[in-house]
Amino acid sequence: MNLSTTFVDRVRAGAAALSERLDADGAEVALILGSGLAAIADGIEGPRQAPFATLPGFPRTTVAGHPGRVVAGRVHGRKTLILCGRVHGYEGYDASEVGFGVRVAAALGARTLIVTNASGGIDPAMRPGEIVAISDHLNLTGTSPLSGPNDERLGPRFVDMTAAYSPGLRHIAMAAAGDILGYPLQEAVYAGMAGPSYETPAEVRMLRTLGAGLVGMSTVHEVITARHAGMAVLGFSIVANHAAGVVDQTLRHDDVTRAANAAASALGRLVFDVIRRLPTGPGDR
Repeated sequence: MNLSTTFVDRVRAGAAALSERLDADGAEVALILGSGLAAIADGIEGPRQAPFATLPGFPRTTVAGHPGRVVAGRVHGRKTLILCGRVHGYEGYDASEVGFGVRVAAALGARTLIVTNASGGIDPAMRPGEIVAISDHLNLTGTSPLSGPNDERLGPRFVDMTAAYSPGLRHIAMAAAGDILGYPLQEAVYAGMAGPSYETPAEVRMLRTLGAGLVGMSTVHEVITARHAGMAVLGFSIVANHAAGVVDQTLRHDDVTRAANAAASALGRLVFDVIRRLPTGPGDR
């Protein structure tokens, strides 16, 4: 891309490439798979895939557990676009770049975004390996994907975040969890931090005071981007470990991806059943 290429041009180029190479135009649902969760994409019907590195405009992933590829196909007959891995602000990307894949999915027609991540459990009641529905978030990264001049072709200047995580989609997820997980799906507020260092015990105590039950280094910029684009959002978090200070432990990324891998099968079944249950019309999600 030359220096005169705008962000919208890059989004359109990425969407055109996915439409041509993966037949992704008209996708109904977009799914972002977090650390260690890429195997969920293996369950898609008629998969076509392409690495981020071969697609125009896409930022490159650099973190273990994020393979960086797009997979397109169908889930229970619905055309679905899966981003296997994501980029993060701590990799050196602007917040708008973190949301680039969401922009492309919206340009292809997706109206529903399902985000997944592996997180630290601030609430001691959150057990490692448990799947939790995200009810809201705290963006504590200090940045926003909407900073700077607004392009009305992407969305409005100001965005209502009152129901950032769709209550209707969470209701569907609760019903699906009863059949898939064998335990009731808890809800929690997710605190998005800048990273890449894990939080200190003092920071975790602060986050608990602020009302957060989960903490991680992703998701919030993607969700803000999706709401700006008019997408309905559902979020799932795998509790990979207790957050710092909740129990006596050392935090390691390998442990996070290992926990996510262990829970990936159950999360995949849950996500795919949610997609099956989505309303067929454009009603309120």
